Amino acid sequence: MPLAFESLSHGTIAFGFFNIDSDMLLLEKYFLFGSDFCQHIIAMAEGIDANEYRTKWPVYFIKDRAKIGDLMGAIYGIRYTGFIGELYRRYPFPEKPEAFKQRTRGFLNQAIVREMISGYALNIQIPVAADRRSGEVDIGVYKFSRHTFQELIKYVWRGGYPGWQNDARPEHVETMKAQIEKHRQGLFENIQLS
Repeated sequence: MPLAFESLSHGTIAFGFFNIDSDMLLLEKYFLFGSDFCQHIIAMAEGIDANEYRTKWPVYFIKDRAKIGDLMGAIYGIRYTGFIGELYRRYPFPEKPEAFKQRTRGFLNQAIVREMISGYALNIQIPVAADRRSGEVDIGVYKFSRHTFQELIKYVWRGGYPGWQNDARPEHVETMKAQIEKHRQGLFENIQLS
């Protein structure tokens, strides 16, 4: 489930996994796969020695909230609208509460999810900038403090809410942690991934 995070630019925004059978993340109206997010964080950690780090991330962008869909309606199986509704028709919410865990192999469904989202979203490149001096990170139009940026990373490390299935993480998540631990300065200073 996506959680609320405080941005410096737009107040409270949603970030997180939204279906346990997919590793796709949403950041308000931006969508990207968790494995891609981890690769972006790895690249950022490796390049963070510079005072400023700049790149672009390819994301899916859905401008119209109606096209995003109704997450709670899809979870409860009562309203399947937009992209999220289509995803939940294919991968419904589990009947047993104990089965509500983020699947470690959700990344294997990326081709299916990519085909679904292509009917709702635009493929765009968003600018990403990290300023070592200010400790701020811009992801597209959203600006985050170092603390909140680290919270986004920790969310992915934990497998969001409800956590990773069997407390096991995909390899790309473990690799992200290993690279962050090699580069514990600037934006990654004092981050705790345990």
